[in-house]
Amino acid sequence: MLTEAEMDEFFDRHLTKSAFRLEALDHYEVGSDGNDFARFKAGEAEPDWERKNKWLNVLRAEKEAGILEHRVRVLRTPLNDYIRFECEWSYVPNTQAGEEIHILNLTERELPREVVDHDFWLIDDQYPLRMHYSEAGEFIGAEPADELELYRRARDAALAVSEPFKQWWDRHPEEWRVNRTA
Repeated sequence: MLTEAEMDEFFDRHLTKSAFRLEALDHYEVGSDGNDFARFKAGEAEPDWERKNKWLNVLRAEKEAGILEHRVRVLRTPLNDYIRFECEWSYVPNTQAGEEIHILNLTERELPREVVDHDFWLIDDQYPLRMHYSEAGEFIGAEPADELELYRRARDAALAVSEPFKQWWDRHPEEWRVNRTA
């Protein structure tokens, strides 16, 4: 099982053209948010831009280099606070920086049978990494997987039934924090 540092090294060695992520948990308890989730819940207006801009610069550089960063976020509406936080403080700026994010809303569509029941990355269409999290959403590790075709089919099926984030987000203003606290 790869640690977070080993996973970063894996990306550095293998990522040359694309990184796909299937994200399906209701909550992630990860240090990479820099306490932004707590700030979001407390009603703060914006993320910590000093921290966030580091990631946005990576996304911009990858896009400029021709590397496709894309993901499908599996969710249900109404959104919980964590997924609303992801949408507002991650997905909105990430898409503006070049990441292609799609939403598979299980309230509106069924999960295709080809989509696996766990988070994963597929790097350069060749290297699947199965992600492992605790029940609380804490990252445990990433495991290189042998079932390449399984993960390619899962990615393709998820993308086929999902919709671009901006289109989905614009259709769901009832999920925007400003409309839920008013």
